[in-house]
Amino acid sequence: MKLKTLAVLASGLIALGTVPAWAHHSFAAAYDTTNAITVHGVISQVLLRNPHSWFVIDVKDASGKIEQWSFEAGTPSGMIRNGYKKDVIKEGAEVTIKGFRARDASQNRGMLRELTTADGKTYGMFGPQEGPGK
Repeated sequence: MKLKTLAVLASGLIALGTVPAWAHHSFAAAYDTTNAITVHGVISQVLLRNPHSWFVIDVKDASGKIEQWSFEAGTPSGMIRNGYKKDVIKEGAEVTIKGFRARDASQNRGMLRELTTADGKTYGMFGPQEGPGK
């Protein structure tokens, strides 16, 4: 009886240990890193929350219609370490985002590589982008 109880407990602990790994996805699984995109628009929302930050922008298409795009970025603490400060980019700010498109091309989503403000400041997943060619 003790062996059966121990086996059930061990199985439960193993199952609980896999939940965080299952809940957290890989950027490579969701985004096509061979499909680079550049999108220009106006910030409608900045979400600094775990596990990843999000930048939502309104983009005018060729016909003038507004499309909403969402770009997933690093963790809030990682973005701050890379030079981004909370409330630096506010709703209504004009930005250009370079990144990688979602594997599901029906979604207006991407992974942020770098975000450049109208005044030329650039923030990214991999630290402040400085100098020529950013």
